[in-house]
Amino acid sequence: MNDVTRILNEIHSGDPHAAKELLPLVYDELRKLAAVRLAQENSGQTLQATALVHEAYLKLAGPGPARGWQDRGHFYAAASEAMRRILIDRARMKHRQKRDGGLVRVSLPDVEAIADGPAEELLALDDALEKLAHVHPVKAELVKLRYFAGLSEEDAAEALGMSRATASRHWAFARAWLIHAMEAEFG
Repeated sequence: MNDVTRILNEIHSGDPHAAKELLPLVYDELRKLAAVRLAQENSGQTLQATALVHEAYLKLAGPGPARGWQDRGHFYAAASEAMRRILIDRARMKHRQKRDGGLVRVSLPDVEAIADGPAEELLALDDALEKLAHVHPVKAELVKLRYFAGLSEEDAAEALGMSRATASRHWAFARAWLIHAMEAEFG
């Protein structure tokens, strides 16, 4: 059992000091994930990778009920979800501040292009991803790890306990599914 998994088990068991041991072990990896994700955001993004990591970490290891992470991969999946939620919440806030409420029709050649677009497109992606999660939860989790956490196909496959070939098939399916769902939304 590696140190991260051991500390996660200690957190789950209620050890109040374990969370302090976890951050130094996972900080660099979380910072890399946050930096990759923020690099994909449009140029108006003011959130820094360090702030995103700290917000996500507080959601994960902060006060509240103990979480039962099974292993390192499960923890990073939870971290990617926390980062995704933070970015989505910020996009919703920006959208509310604009108060225009009108969506713009766009052509989407690829899901990755959404990060360069306006907050409305990110919100549409989030809605489509929620729908995908209802019918294909594993594929949706793969998208969260690849797109929102910036994990490579290999790392995401490992985190989800699947082969790289399966992850590649799931990724291709999920991207096509999301593009179709978003085109239906915008079209």
